Amino acid sequence: MTTRWSRTLDHAGIDDPALRGAYSGQRKLVARFARAEYTAVRLLLPPRLIPHIVAATAFMHHTDNLIDQGPVKDRLAAADDWRRQVTTSLADGSSDDPLLRALTHTISRYPQLQQYVRQFLSGADTEVEWESFSGEADFQDYVTAYSLPAFMLVACLLAPEAPDAAYVTGCRAFIEATQRLDFLDDIAEDLAEGRTGITHETLARHGLTPQDLRNRRTLGFEALLHEQTALVRTGLEDSRSLEPHVHPSSRPLVHALIDLQTLRVGAVRKAGRALLDGSTRPPLGGALRVLGREYRAARRQG
Repeated sequence: MTTRWSRTLDHAGIDDPALRGAYSGQRKLVARFARAEYTAVRLLLPPRLIPHIVAATAFMHHTDNLIDQGPVKDRLAAADDWRRQVTTSLADGSSDDPLLRALTHTISRYPQLQQYVRQFLSGADTEVEWESFSGEADFQDYVTAYSLPAFMLVACLLAPEAPDAAYVTGCRAFIEATQRLDFLDDIAEDLAEGRTGITHETLARHGLTPQDLRNRRTLGFEALLHEQTALVRTGLEDSRSLEPHVHPSSRPLVHALIDLQTLRVGAVRKAGRALLDGSTRPPLGGALRVLGREYRAARRQG
């Protein structure tokens, strides 16, 4: 265990050796699969909060992994089994599983997290079963059932108290925009798997079908991309309403999250039809500038 991480656990008041081991295991997991986000959290949040953000993020990632691959019936069974395990751990207040041991301890410190754990697990079947969306209402239902609860696992820890309606509205603006952006950036992978996150209604408005995109018949795709990235930009700007609702020590991270997604919008828009061949790469230089600016802001606050 690194000295710096050990001090972070000290700041968070996590003294029990088994708990320290549980959180340390989740740190390694998160640092491996989400290095950029982990780096932002380590740089921009106060140490007392970092292990709890790590625990919530590890739980979200592990759940996604369980239900991400294989036949639908097997993934639904995996989701059901995982819900039972988590429900038992929530009732007991602990678990032999290190991930759930860390999660239940974080819930003991931040009770508002429990409702989003339950909501997120309830929406797992929606994530397994989606293949496409007929129209905007279907997309919004998906955000409500899965994307928003997933984001709230972390976002509920950034507010000074249980999230109010205004806070959740800002969170929804952010995750709706980000989900829309993800579906654009991941379009090649989704099409290869027989699904698309761009609604049939949107495709039809631009004279396209999923099969057209698979066959690289892309007349109308640039106009679609312009329309959808404009919606993403509007959503990200609307999500800046989050700022007065988060704890002051969390604001540098919130600023960074919004600005990093704004950089992604530019990369996706610039890629154009090349999105049909694969996802974009994060704009490293711009990301480093955002993190550097917010790191200095965090240090001024701290």
